[in-house]
Amino acid sequence: MIELENIEKTYTTGEVRTAVLKGISFRIEAGEYVAIMGASGTGKSTLMNILGCLDKPTGGHYRLEGTDMVNLDDDALSHLRNHRIGFVFQLFHLLERATAIRNVSLPLIYSERYPEDARQRAEKALAAVGLADRMTYKPNQLSGGQQQRVAIARALIMNPTFILADEPTGNLDSKSGAEVLAIFERLHREGRTVILVSHDRAVAEHANRIIILKDGRIAEDRPVPNPRDAEAELRVLAEKEGQP
Repeated sequence: MIELENIEKTYTTGEVRTAVLKGISFRIEAGEYVAIMGASGTGKSTLMNILGCLDKPTGGHYRLEGTDMVNLDDDALSHLRNHRIGFVFQLFHLLERATAIRNVSLPLIYSERYPEDARQRAEKALAAVGLADRMTYKPNQLSGGQQQRVAIARALIMNPTFILADEPTGNLDSKSGAEVLAIFERLHREGRTVILVSHDRAVAEHANRIIILKDGRIAEDRPVPNPRDAEAELRVLAEKEGQP
């Protein structure tokens, strides 16, 4: 479904050229759950921006379902981001004055035609992340974990080709982080393609495959034989909370 072939990215400031990505190649099949890891400065954020069609490489090819993203103009890329990529960010990026259901409906507003069943779709998306009773709440009335679940519902509402999550647990406590990771695991079991970008190995090990970047290159690309189970981690946390 996703194919990167010899992707390069170089930034130029005056006469200074800085190579960030240096020949990245890999494939991600439909339905995979992949984590991309790397320390700060390894190029993982740049790679995420390319995967999300927020930036273009300076060399190589990025094909999504057979279409080369490098050759698309800005309008085509904007349409693709709205319809085929579901974004989940570390900082949630919710509208503070809008309710949860309004925040989830935003991608529909920017589609070519606002669907008649928009509210029903937003309600279904919120129910899918366990927030059926929080639809009229605004972000300041929700916990950090609940806000991230609203963001996941927003990412799902257009039925995207894949979910791209950038440090989705970075601002959350252990329990809220496990709840979010449990949602990604369920989406994967349902056949969704999930790409998770993280610097945290414990978070990455919930995926079925880990790609590790180092100095702009792939240092390791391996399957995870026994992925961590977020639902099991939630049960352990619940038991600890119940102890005197």
